[in-house]
Amino acid sequence: MKIWPDQKPYFSANQYYRQIFGNKVYKISLDIGCTCPTRDGTKGVGGCTFCSARGSGDFAIAGPMSIREKIDSAIQMVASKISSNRYIAYLQSFSNTYGPVELLVPVYEEILADERVVGLSIGTRPDCLSDSMVKELAQLSEIKPVWIELGLQTIHQKTANLFHRGYDLPVFENAVTRLNRAGIPIIVHLIVGLMGENYDDFMATIDYIADQPISGVKMSMLHILKDSLLYKEYMENSFPLLDEATYIKWVAEAITRLPQGMVIHRVTGDGNRKNLVAPKWSANKRRVFTGLLRYMKEHGLYQGLNYVEAPSMP
Repeated sequence: MKIWPDQKPYFSANQYYRQIFGNKVYKISLDIGCTCPTRDGTKGVGGCTFCSARGSGDFAIAGPMSIREKIDSAIQMVASKISSNRYIAYLQSFSNTYGPVELLVPVYEEILADERVVGLSIGTRPDCLSDSMVKELAQLSEIKPVWIELGLQTIHQKTANLFHRGYDLPVFENAVTRLNRAGIPIIVHLIVGLMGENYDDFMATIDYIADQPISGVKMSMLHILKDSLLYKEYMENSFPLLDEATYIKWVAEAITRLPQGMVIHRVTGDGNRKNLVAPKWSANKRRVFTGLLRYMKEHGLYQGLNYVEAPSMP
């Protein structure tokens, strides 16, 4: 059984960032006031149905503050967890490349100019990445590391239509191609246990992702949050959600199917407890995490164990 230097059976974000920066760094979440095309009427209103009212950035620092003040406030929230005073700024709320390039790029520059910030991770959608934005991001990455985090969630269009994703898989593939050409590493977000999807559906998404030219993945379960569109759907016609044991089993199997060089940034998630309707077990993030590690150890599982590289084109 393969174990990485940080004693995990997979290539974790902690290990990855230590390799880049030489010590532990911590992500601080910032809200820079963007929205999404599925919220402003361009492709829909209300956003993806599972998304919270704050664009899945419930713990991000928002409000009428300067960038410096937001960074200060975010650091105060996590200062007790880290001693190096080196942080990656994470633009988590909504789609943070959705807007005029000439307005957004100066915000990125201001964040990167902060001496405590060692890198910038930008959460967005693949349909919100113009060629001019990708060019600007490539230039910024020459100053400090820049990552793009793309919300894919699933490869299955039927499911994507159910939660109003608003773009097709070729749009994702086009964005990945252009970001790779620009040398910008990509982190892909996936949701485990989406409505109507079974084990085989999720593993099809994993097997697809395994052969994409991306840097890493984030996995979390489907949350039902009171301030999401999905809440109303769930209350009117509830559908089954994964139990904790099944979630752990699926994620463990998914990790074995991913290549060992792909970074596993997240294996569980925790929605805002005040708004969390289901699954209630997901509120105990630490228990899920330790349960996953225990399951993988007991079954001799590790990243790459079941990865099968796709045959190369002639």
